[in-house]
Amino acid sequence: MTTALRRLRNYIDGEFRDAADGRTTEVVNPATGEAYATAPLSGAADVDAAMAAAEAAFPAWRDLIPAERQKVLLKVADRFEERAEELIAAESENCGKPIGLVRSEEIPPMVDQIRFFAGAARMLEGRSAGEYMDGFTSIIRREPVGVCAQVAPWNYPMMMAVWKFAPALAAGNTVVIKPSDTTPASTVLIADIIGSVLDELGHSRGVFNVICGDRETGRLMVEHKVPAMASITGSVRAGMQVAESASKDLKRVHLELGGKAPVVVFEDTDIAKAVEDISVAGYFNAGQDCTAATRVLVHESIHDEFVAALAKAASETKTGAVDDEDVLYGPLNNANQLKQVKGFIERLPAHAKIEAGGEQVGEKGYFFAPTVVSGLKQDDEIVQHEVFGPVITVQPFSDEKQAVQWANDVEYALASSVWTKDHARAMRMSRSLDFGCVWINTHIPLVAEMPHGGFKKSGYGKDLSSYGFDDYTRIKHVMTSLDG
Repeated sequence: MTTALRRLRNYIDGEFRDAADGRTTEVVNPATGEAYATAPLSGAADVDAAMAAAEAAFPAWRDLIPAERQKVLLKVADRFEERAEELIAAESENCGKPIGLVRSEEIPPMVDQIRFFAGAARMLEGRSAGEYMDGFTSIIRREPVGVCAQVAPWNYPMMMAVWKFAPALAAGNTVVIKPSDTTPASTVLIADIIGSVLDELGHSRGVFNVICGDRETGRLMVEHKVPAMASITGSVRAGMQVAESASKDLKRVHLELGGKAPVVVFEDTDIAKAVEDISVAGYFNAGQDCTAATRVLVHESIHDEFVAALAKAASETKTGAVDDEDVLYGPLNNANQLKQVKGFIERLPAHAKIEAGGEQVGEKGYFFAPTVVSGLKQDDEIVQHEVFGPVITVQPFSDEKQAVQWANDVEYALASSVWTKDHARAMRMSRSLDFGCVWINTHIPLVAEMPHGGFKKSGYGKDLSSYGFDDYTRIKHVMTSLDG
């Protein structure tokens, strides 16, 4: 007997709808490898409808005083708390994530981030008015950019949706957001939450729209004439394609792309504490995090001791079922990602050594063992390219100069960390590391008040913080004559 698949639908102008042409795609639970739902495979007609709804809703939403937009977002945050168990269940099924970790590590920061941007809505700052030419006064207006086309990734589909819609709505923009085709469930649920709040407070539900689909759907969104801005969190390849598509009509683009975070461990580090923190930061969410601590550079004097301790930590790290409270991470998100991670291991050069893990685990689903690889050279594929899996590489360095050189010698520049008791050295390293974030004696904590975003092929624009809020605004100069 076959279990009927749940039907997910687009959310356009306050209504849940199938794709106009009826096309669907199956959604698979990565913990089981089995389909549990279908989602629309949206095409041009669906994109047109969503953009029209957002465009129609924009003037009234833009013209609200900030306090009214704040009320909406604060109520959304409250509703996230009230419906937390529904969100947790949806995200766990979406991604195979451990239920307890979604509850403790994702719901609280998401609620906090929504409330942060609710406050930011009332802090639209500009330079003070002044006279810069005799007889004239200049003022600065900070305004929303318009309709925002947003594409969220599959590694944190729920949280990344929050990072996108919260600043956009707070600034007065309207939104059309597309979740990944492998993880649409939680974003569709978010649409139900936001739509109900907009309705209760008397605002157009066209302010927030969700369309499901694949890369072609995303391309149609970015190339559509209506959006003033395109925002994507995804791969470098996807970001380049979005930038190219958006350039055809000069849309503003916000890109948060890949990472290859260096973790620089000096000889004065407390090895046991560093290994404990780095293993969690490397394996959390199955290493499917652009900031994951997966590229360790350790001083040669403590290299062997560090590798042995890290391999032991890997062997004690558990992956498995969503309801197992001892599990640190769940499966890789999809079959293609499992194939990619396996490929990196299969292509390791002869001089590399697998110290722990290195294989798929479990009889079903896309689980991969916590892995440590040593003996690598700087130009090896696994050092230079993002694995996006539970794989930590380790290289020995001889001195601070070499550590900086190797740390910066990748195409990505999102996040990094330095581990040392020497304050002056930590300050030198934070200056020299060419990454958007440098953590010192820690790795991966994020707060709503501080920006997240990188350089080079990690993209441009910031998420979180007032800087992320500013990205969703435009600046207008107004000049008036004092002659009346």
